[in-house]
Amino acid sequence: MADDSQRNFRSVYYEKVGFRGVEEKKSLEILLKDDRLDIEKLCTFSQRFPLPSMYRILVWKVLLGIIPPHHESHALVMKYRKEQYWDIHHALRVIRFINDSTPQVDVFLRIHQLESGKLPRNLAFPLEPEDEVFLAIAKAMEEMVEDPIECYWLVSCFVNQLNSKHKDSLQQLPKMLEQYLNIEDNRLLVHLKACAAMSKLPYDLWFKKCFAGCLPESSLQRQVLLFNFSLMSSLGGKELLFICWFSSTDLLIFIEVLLLKYLLLVENCPSGFIKTARSRYTFIRVVGVLRVWDKVISGSCKILVFVAVEILLTFKMKIIALNTAEKIAQFLENIPQDNTDAIVSKAVDLWRTHCGTPAHSV
Repeated sequence: MADDSQRNFRSVYYEKVGFRGVEEKKSLEILLKDDRLDIEKLCTFSQRFPLPSMYRILVWKVLLGIIPPHHESHALVMKYRKEQYWDIHHALRVIRFINDSTPQVDVFLRIHQLESGKLPRNLAFPLEPEDEVFLAIAKAMEEMVEDPIECYWLVSCFVNQLNSKHKDSLQQLPKMLEQYLNIEDNRLLVHLKACAAMSKLPYDLWFKKCFAGCLPESSLQRQVLLFNFSLMSSLGGKELLFICWFSSTDLLIFIEVLLLKYLLLVENCPSGFIKTARSRYTFIRVVGVLRVWDKVISGSCKILVFVAVEILLTFKMKIIALNTAEKIAQFLENIPQDNTDAIVSKAVDLWRTHCGTPAHSV
């Protein structure tokens, strides 16, 4: 992909009117058409741009080693992955570690424990801190991946990546947070040190869990409401599709109520119209924190530092008003929902400012 200055002029226009990533999506599609996917180029693309949701799972599966780069092997390898999943699933049922009522994320955890040789002797054993991390990431991943087998392998391989490839780097993130916060806002850093709060910030929530289950629900996802219905009249069929983007849970409920009322009107439509397709509405969640995971999975866990920095900068006035480490930590573990969508976007911009943009041609 050419440098930004050489990009098609349409890309600039699309971004001005709110349609970002048009040319980038085309570039990714070109990469994905290769018989053998180029891991380096996919990593570079993921570092430079947010992955389109329709290709995210495929790219993640390749980058995490769940499937090989060769297209012709994908179906066969996933078949083996599926068989392995159900074999372990069956074994856990036999030894009564799981049953039909076991939550899906708990099933994932037990499969992961058995695979890694860390399954406890019985269910009475308390969860280890690493198990809590696994569950947090699994709950967030479950929001975007419908297929349970794909979801398990994504969670398991992501956690394995964090514990191997990023293990040493994750330990350095608290120091890096202090370094970059000093650059961005020294006064805020001085206040945190004066309150002895730097050592009590929720590092485990931020860095080990990669913000899964940390940011409020409305910031972890943008809601897309798809409402599709068909009406048939004497003049022919007409299909209408409404797409609404929003973050507020209250707005979500409000629109849902309106659409439900509208469906009642459709049910009682005039005889000149015949409802030919059952009205339906579906909520599709696009987890915003996945933009951060794009960077981590493609090789840079440093993005986590800048999300943490941006959280501190965003709530600077509130933090400065607090005078004890305990109060600051409690606040940061339950940050307000306002503006949290913007935190991720600003964090990505801050990350690019300090770390630069990968220059490899994609």
